[in-house]
Amino acid sequence: MTDQIIQTAGEQLLPPTPQMSAEESMGRRIFRRFVRYRPAVFGSVVVFVLIVVALAAPMIAGQDPFYQNYSLLKQPPGAGHFLGTDPLGRDVWARLVYATRVSLSVGLVAVAIYTVIGTLLGAVAGYYGGALDNVIMRLTDIVMCFPTLIIIITVVALIGPSLYNIMIVIGLISWPSIGRLVRGQFLALREQEFITAARCVGVPNGRIIWRHMLPNCVGPITVAATFGIASAILTEASLSFLGLGVPPPQPSWGQMLTDAQKLSILAGMPWLWVPPGIMIALTVLCVNFVGDGLRDALDPRMLLD
Repeated sequence: MTDQIIQTAGEQLLPPTPQMSAEESMGRRIFRRFVRYRPAVFGSVVVFVLIVVALAAPMIAGQDPFYQNYSLLKQPPGAGHFLGTDPLGRDVWARLVYATRVSLSVGLVAVAIYTVIGTLLGAVAGYYGGALDNVIMRLTDIVMCFPTLIIIITVVALIGPSLYNIMIVIGLISWPSIGRLVRGQFLALREQEFITAARCVGVPNGRIIWRHMLPNCVGPITVAATFGIASAILTEASLSFLGLGVPPPQPSWGQMLTDAQKLSILAGMPWLWVPPGIMIALTVLCVNFVGDGLRDALDPRMLLD
């Protein structure tokens, strides 16, 4: 009994196991690997600035993006109009700033929708397998057989173009890639020893999926969602360029590019189409940089570096 008391007292005097320190160290390693990739840091800064611009659009724009000044039609950049005016006399800078809200909203909301759908279906298919897996995977194959953009154009043409319709359609059509990714992760995880041990002690399936398996898929899901934001922004711009996106007068980068279809504007008024083109390219490029950085930072094979 005396030996046990001494051993217990000795254990109490020992410093606590640095579990929290290990977790913080893992976070620091992930952060260090992320900032080591300079394009990812640059992309993060640009994305942060775009978010600030979208949130503070009324203060940054300085003018009403819907106001039509018929005395200043197609004015080149100059005093009072930083990027000139469009054929209806609206300030291009103000419309460019407000269009940031549309693109980021579509990217974030659409990706959130299809990430949730794909994660749920992929988790169920990968964990339970069997007939349920076959049904979900055949549904996934059917959706992936058709070009995503063609399906989205068809659906939007049927239900009508609007910001909310675009978000919902992109979210409901683009989930198969996330679903297949999560299914593959769950197929590998369900054979691990800690999952077998959880089943043996009677842990419910829902708790195993939610508490033990899904946290191990956060890294790949985050990376895929990041790349999905860039894809959703391009899809919205394509729809708006074709006249199936955000209806006017709501500004959108893709909608602003439609003016470039006229040869006179394409050749003589670059201030109408160059800024939105640059914004689309810069946003997509920077989001992809962030995705590349997250992919390398969250790769478990590289965390020991």
